[in-house]
Amino acid sequence: MHGMINKSIEDLVTIKFGADKWIAVKKKAGVEVEAFISNESYPDQMTYGLVGAATEVLGLTVDQVLYAFGEFWVVHTASRGYGDLLKSAGRTLGEFLDYLPLFHTRVALIFPNLQPPRFECSDRHEDRITMHYYSHRPGLSMVVVGMLNGVAQIYNTPATVTQTKFKDKGADHDEFLVVWSAAVST
Repeated sequence: MHGMINKSIEDLVTIKFGADKWIAVKKKAGVEVEAFISNESYPDQMTYGLVGAATEVLGLTVDQVLYAFGEFWVVHTASRGYGDLLKSAGRTLGEFLDYLPLFHTRVALIFPNLQPPRFECSDRHEDRITMHYYSHRPGLSMVVVGMLNGVAQIYNTPATVTQTKFKDKGADHDEFLVVWSAAVST
């Protein structure tokens, strides 16, 4: 995974739980990298190891850590580092979600070695959309739930995200129903 992911995990743990917890997470995961470089690639197993160590050090479940990371990624990391790119993706939550399948294409121009997931939209209505998530990396659906909730926060739009298909239960991809208050998002 790209260093920006590992750096964001570091920021999440450090900001929410303290620098001492981050040191403990790195030690438990056996990670000796001093500083993650955002546009450098790191082994996926290192990132999974950091998440696993965070669950033990912080006393959280894997789903709690992944959700917190997804939400933190959007609200803190992405909005701070890629705010203009986020703003260009739509004026409302619905517009952003419509645009999401193209978003990673634009990000890939910035980070050519990135291997992002793929999103598709279906069943678009004024106050809901079905998001289809395709990734070669297993077990990250709670990151998507956290990210979608984070995007709703950025657009100041109350929303609920419900996973309706599960790749880890035999579906060919994960699927999420996102429902929001249309009156607030417009």
